[in-house]
Amino acid sequence: MAERICKLALEDGTVYTGTAFGADGTHVGEVCFNTSMMGYQEILTDPSYTGQIVTMTYPLIGNYGVTEEDVESAGPRVEGFVVKEPAVRWSNCRATASLEDYLRRHGVVGLAGVDTRAITRTLRTQGAMRGCISTELLDDAALVERARAWPGLVGEDMVRRVAPREAAPWSAGFESPFAMPPRGAQRRFRVLAVDCGVKRNILRNLVEAGCEVTVIPPTFSARQVLELRPDGLFVSNGPGDPEPVHYAIGLLRDLIGRVPIFGICLGHQLLALALGARTYKLKFGHRGANQPVMNLATRRVEITSQNHGFAVDVESLVRAGATPTHENLNDRTLEGFMHAGEPVFSVQYHPEASPGPHDATYLFDCFIDMMVSGKAPTAEQMAAAQARLEAGPTAAAR
Repeated sequence: MAERICKLALEDGTVYTGTAFGADGTHVGEVCFNTSMMGYQEILTDPSYTGQIVTMTYPLIGNYGVTEEDVESAGPRVEGFVVKEPAVRWSNCRATASLEDYLRRHGVVGLAGVDTRAITRTLRTQGAMRGCISTELLDDAALVERARAWPGLVGEDMVRRVAPREAAPWSAGFESPFAMPPRGAQRRFRVLAVDCGVKRNILRNLVEAGCEVTVIPPTFSARQVLELRPDGLFVSNGPGDPEPVHYAIGLLRDLIGRVPIFGICLGHQLLALALGARTYKLKFGHRGANQPVMNLATRRVEITSQNHGFAVDVESLVRAGATPTHENLNDRTLEGFMHAGEPVFSVQYHPEASPGPHDATYLFDCFIDMMVSGKAPTAEQMAAAQARLEAGPTAAAR
């Protein structure tokens, strides 16, 4: 079979030409990069990547195939996938297909054989860019023009593309023999998970921490939430700019002080906006499984999994009455906060990993502690939860 040509054009006029290894098509999106060495299937299916063309910095991708057990949503969410070299042979006792077959089946355009290091250096220098990836439109000038015509992520509500319309229960915990072992908690807490593009591993962690989980859309009203009498509210990750997601911001503003709230990633940003803080777009975002974050209360460093292109402005957050709890050690951006007077805390990174390290899974236990006490977790509670995690699953069992 003859090789198919695939091209990626950036808004600055740069065009990369390689071979197609997925579906045919033409898509526009924000071009970003991810530094993870593995976990490509989880990355592809993370709803936070909606509207983005993902470039993997690790050179060989696809060597362990794909399996339906490793998806983080119903299917791939990316607009395109760029790699240096796709694996010709894949080997994994759990795998059912190759990465190329998976991309083709789900309509994802894949580009291979290009200099991903050059793409990454460009994005780190100039910032995330609008791009167009195509196996159909192969005229360079037309591709660049298509990329420039896309409005971008700022000011766009991408959550509506991935959020559910109705509430639904979630009961699955860790089922894979390769997953972290369950912590043995008895299910005691009724938690509503506001789904702005939630990853399934977050829901699994909530179940394992001792929660009966119901997933709800972010368009729910405060009255609908309170009628379900939750012990706690979780606010999920999701794609794009948080500011246009006014319905979720309004929901959280109405519920702060009435129910304990824990947020991750986009949920962290939405909570900050609900308190009156500001958010801003990062130059090229944080995407990967090796971001160092310091817990300011315990002074412990966590290696974290991250995927976000926006951040919360610290000064505006402090003025809104919140206290920073975590800091990124690469660029000193905010990675977590708690409210001084209300049961509210959140983190910018992904304690559920998938892919990535499990250094921060103690935060799910902190959520349990907050639902018990009605107060945001203290430094002592965070330190105790970290110690339980480090001691192993037996000591961590509740």
